[in-house]
Amino acid sequence: MTVQGDSRESDRKQFTEEITAKEKRKIEARRETDRGTWFGLGMFGLVGWSVAIPTVIGVAVGLWMDAVWPGPVSWTITMLLVGVAVGCINAWHWVKRESSDE
Repeated sequence: MTVQGDSRESDRKQFTEEITAKEKRKIEARRETDRGTWFGLGMFGLVGWSVAIPTVIGVAVGLWMDAVWPGPVSWTITMLLVGVAVGCINAWHWVKRESSDE
């Protein structure tokens, strides 16, 4: 074999090992159906904080913007809605990540 052939064989072996490891993790995750109460409470807290923090930051930025640029638009309410939207997207990301079978 040439050097390039050895490199390809090495890449194939590494790829096979990665796939095997992922498959073992999937099988183990499927066997572990009961994650328990603490996992549920932890996920509940994670989702809550991932929505609450962007919302509070949005309100703070909105209050500051209202003080600096007063006008007919309420920046506080606008940034509150932006913060809630960002928080919901963030929570969705975390829930999807935890529920995936990788």
